[in-house]
This record gives sequence, structure tokens and C-alpha cells, in this order.
Amino acid sequence: MGRVPYGEMLQEQRDIFQDRVEFKKAGIHSGEDYLFFLEHTPVITLGKHAHKTNILLSKEDLRERGYDVFEVERGGDVTYHGPGQLVVYPILDLERYKLGVKSYVSFLEEVVIRTIAEYGIIGERVEGASGVWIGKGTGNERKICAVGVKISRYISMHGISLNVTTPLEAFRVINPCGFTDKGVTSIEAETGLKPSLFEVTRKMQRNFLELLGTEIAGPYCSLARYPQS
Repeated sequence: MGRVPYGEMLQEQRDIFQDRVEFKKAGIHSGEDYLFFLEHTPVITLGKHAHKTNILLSKEDLRERGYDVFEVERGGDVTYHGPGQLVVYPILDLERYKLGVKSYVSFLEEVVIRTIAEYGIIGERVEGASGVWIGKGTGNERKICAVGVKISRYISMHGISLNVTTPLEAFRVINPCGFTDKGVTSIEAETGLKPSLFEVTRKMQRNFLELLGTEIAGPYCSLARYPQS
């Protein structure tokens, strides 16, 4: 989808999500599944359990520096989205894939672990901390991908944000995901490579489909606005 302001994409997600939840409540087929791939203009988002002290500047100072600020319904604490970061919003009926909340989060992490492995990066899970991490068990644990979701009636929204060529200094205005003792990283920082978001999107799309075990681009899925060139 290219670079999309956060508020615009948030509203589109909410509209689709709410329609699908209402269909399920009524016992109607919940409709198509979606994968949105995009990047955002600079924004700070707070999950429903976020501690506002993890934002290190006032909202006024953030806006002066070009950051928008949103409080949203996903899980997790404070995070940053911006240029050079691939954001993926799956709006799926998890019952179709026999996924519960915990297994869905693990699924999203595995999609990312497989994707960054194609760049020679070993991604891992850290107990008690969602997302994908580098340097597990060392004094230099650093997060390359954040995960935050909302699920109702097994319909998902929100998703993952993978740092590809994200300028890491952009995270200095927050304690990312609430951590003060862990860092952040990107594909570029780990490898020196600067893959395009389109290239990473293609790899990630393939890993989504393989891990779901079905071609969800079939009758139950729209790869919404997916770039064709």
C-alpha cells in the first residue's frame, strides 16, 4: 500500500474488523481474510496496557518533531512506526486456521523468524516479551519486530512491525515496548543490507501462506491493495 498515515489505516482496519465480528455474532459467514502490507508516516502508538511514562516527550513535543500519537486497542505497550519499517495487518478469521490467541502470536513471530532468516539473521523468542529478538540470552538483546494484536470472535486486527531500514534513532523518544534494558535493531543494522520494503513484503507474504498451510489468496482472502510491481 505504500506509505499510509496511521489514522487512515486504523479506521480502515476497524471498519473491516467490526463488520466481520458482527457477521460472526449473527452466525453469518465472516467474509474474506486480508493481509495489508504498508509503512507509516512517523507515529507513536500506545496499546491498551501501555504506561504513558514510556513516552519520553510530551505529545506537543512529539508533534513538533513530526510524530503523531494514537491510543489503540491492541495489546502491548508503546511502540513506534515510521519509514523503513514494514507493517503487516492481517485481518483473519483464526477459526479457519485452527489458531487461538497464543498460537496466533507464535505464528506471527514464526513468519518473521523465517523471513529474516533469508537475510542470514537468527531471530528468536524471549520469554515474557512478545515479538522477535536478536541476541537472546546475551547482554545485548535487541528487538527487530514488534507484535501487537486485538482478537474478538476469533477475528484479528493490528499485527506486526518489522524494522527493515528504519532509522533507529527514531525510537529514542520512547522506551520501546516498555523496556529500558533492551535495544532495537533492523535488517540494515544487522547485515548492512538495504532491501526494499517490496522485496521483504514478497518474502513475508510467501511465509504467511506456507505457514497457514493454505493458499489464502483463494476464495476466502483478498491480499488487499497488494503491490503488483
